[in-house]
Order: sequence, then structure tokens, then C-alpha cells
Amino acid sequence: MPNDYFDESRQTSLAFWGLGQMLKGAGYAAAFLIAVGLFIWALYLIGLLLPEESRQTPSPYGALETPALVAEAHGLA
Repeated sequence: MPNDYFDESRQTSLAFWGLGQMLKGAGYAAAFLIAVGLFIWALYLIGLLLPEESRQTPSPYGALETPALVAEAHGLA
């Protein structure tokens, strides 16, 4: 492999191309992660703007536990 910058071989050219492609993919992945992080952070900030009463409400997932409570009440559990 020659040390001449202006006369690089096909192997050197391919290595630089592959490195460029990997760095480009890493940049896309970093941009995607930053975008997801900003979206989650924006949702958090919007949640902080909600009134305090909205944070004190019972969980909407309580309805999913209702069949178990009904079974216990009727002695089926």
C-alpha cells in the first residue's frame, strides 16, 4: 500500500468509502436518538404544565383488574 495521498490504491479507496458509510450510519443513529430524546423531553414538559389534580387521578389500568376483584367477591378465586 503506497504512502502517496494522491495515488491511493483501490483497496485504500474502498477502506475509506466503507469508513465513510459507517460514520454516516452512526450519524443517522445519533440524530434519531436525539430526536427521540427531545420528543420524550417535550412530553415531560407538557406533563409539567398540567394541573396537579390531573396527576392525582386513579390509574386508567384499574379497569383491567376488575375481573379479578369480581371473582374474589363471588368466591370463584
